[in-house]
Amino acid sequence: MSILCSICRLVKKKVQPPVSFILNDVQGYNMKAAIFFGSKSDSDTMKKAADVLKEFGVDYKAYILSAHRAGELLKKTVAQVEKEGCEVIIAGAGLSAALPGVIASETVLPVIGVPLECINPGKSNGLGGMDALLSIVQMPSQIPVATVGIGNAKNAAYLAVQILAIKYPELQKKLADFRKKLADDAAANGGMGVEL
Repeated sequence: MSILCSICRLVKKKVQPPVSFILNDVQGYNMKAAIFFGSKSDSDTMKKAADVLKEFGVDYKAYILSAHRAGELLKKTVAQVEKEGCEVIIAGAGLSAALPGVIASETVLPVIGVPLECINPGKSNGLGGMDALLSIVQMPSQIPVATVGIGNAKNAAYLAVQILAIKYPELQKKLADFRKKLADDAAANGGMGVEL
């Protein structure tokens, strides 16, 4: 039976379907997170964020857009992901790392910045990502960007899941189960004492 038929039956019975049912199933607004990064060369690092979101069943979209080279397109894309129901944004950037801050200036959604080390054909710029870390963590007052460790896209996704879990009880349960498994694994791997 189609979703539309289900809604029609609810309307006939004068039962209001939950908003999430309407948004997720009828209009196609499934995305809860967006991942932005400025260079294709950062794909492997940022894929780690996507993997965590997939693990928790969080729908996302990913974009490669430079804050400097494609400012107008970035602005339009941020507005579009908001319209599509995005609730948290992960943004990875290296060097001056403007991308997370520019995105934060265009939205009231929480933005999590991932500082990235700039490596051009196998060679670092010598700063090891510290330039990006300091750029992202030092956002001016009133336009905050949460910041994780250098290259730690996985932690950005875990933080995104925590933010979303405030609103979605099923995600909160998955996160609690995940944390319990971490604790159980630690106990099983010597956390209860070892013989040396």
